[in-house]
Amino acid sequence: MQPKSSRLFASFGIAVASLVLTYVPIPGLQQKIIVVSGTELQEPLEKLATQFTKENSNIQIELKFQGSQEIANKFLNGQNDFQPTILIPANGEILQELADRLKATNQGEPFYGTPQPLAKTFLVGIAWSDRGQVLFPGGKFDWNRVEQAMQGKSWGAIGGNQAWGSFDFVMTDPTRSNSGQLTLGLWIQAKAGNLDAATLNSPATQALLGVIKKSVYQPPRSTDTLLQEFIARGPNDADVTTIYESVALNRWEQSQTSQGKPYQIYYLNPTVETKPTAAIVRRQVDGNTAAAAQKFLDFLKDNKQQVVFAQFGLRPINAGTDLQNIPNSAWAKNIPGVQTNPQVQMLPPINSQILQEIQRSWERAN
Repeated sequence: MQPKSSRLFASFGIAVASLVLTYVPIPGLQQKIIVVSGTELQEPLEKLATQFTKENSNIQIELKFQGSQEIANKFLNGQNDFQPTILIPANGEILQELADRLKATNQGEPFYGTPQPLAKTFLVGIAWSDRGQVLFPGGKFDWNRVEQAMQGKSWGAIGGNQAWGSFDFVMTDPTRSNSGQLTLGLWIQAKAGNLDAATLNSPATQALLGVIKKSVYQPPRSTDTLLQEFIARGPNDADVTTIYESVALNRWEQSQTSQGKPYQIYYLNPTVETKPTAAIVRRQVDGNTAAAAQKFLDFLKDNKQQVVFAQFGLRPINAGTDLQNIPNSAWAKNIPGVQTNPQVQMLPPINSQILQEIQRSWERAN
């Protein structure tokens, strides 16, 4: 039998060799990481992945973008035509839901380590400024006023200009996107006073969901896609929406260029903070690839890269960052309504069971 000291030395040598293979570029040896993210991170991830591969020539990053709920559903059901390495939905609750569903089918622990938040944001409302002045005369977002406008169907019915035509609220598909789920969750809670399975299945909630569903035509699958459509359609075709603050800040200049005027940001009170959260999956991902993936995530969480996230409207996960003094900060552009420290109540994330119930209630509504 090999002496214990020799066995320990051999194990140490294997560990060192693994580290070398993972972290030291070796000519001809490439590691490929496929990252599947929500579209709210598309622009900063594209910039940061390019920077990372310049510094780590042996690691190739391929980015894919889907709606956050779609990320979980497609991975669970094996519907992708590629093998993901990292999943980054809009929040950790979606990853918890995915983990629970995988464990229920006896697939074991789905991730390497604990999922890791990369940045944070929260849901806000936006409206074209003239529409917002009519809909929210007090300057504060009001779910009841949005519902009244939906029921009235036209701007004239709520005191707006008849020439504005129909009232058009837009949101993402809650069966595919987390911002759509949060929109319904906050709306139902504002109306009913709480958010649980009984409330979601009550006649009052089903009636509200029916009004929303009839008013929202072909909701897009992801949040950034929603805002691009909102800007392109402009007033009279898209008047009000709910969106992540990060996306609203990042696309604001585009709205000014495309429509000749900006939209106004309204902070929901209460709202829900959401943290885009990354998990390295175990399915068909070996240890060396997982280690390279962790190197990429460590890079994204570094203070230098957190500044890049802030330039695209995301709030850094590192406490104490002065948002206004970050170079090219989205909070220093005089965007109507924007606040670095909004005085609103931040509710805890909606848990995975309620997120699933929101999806089922939406599908049942008519």
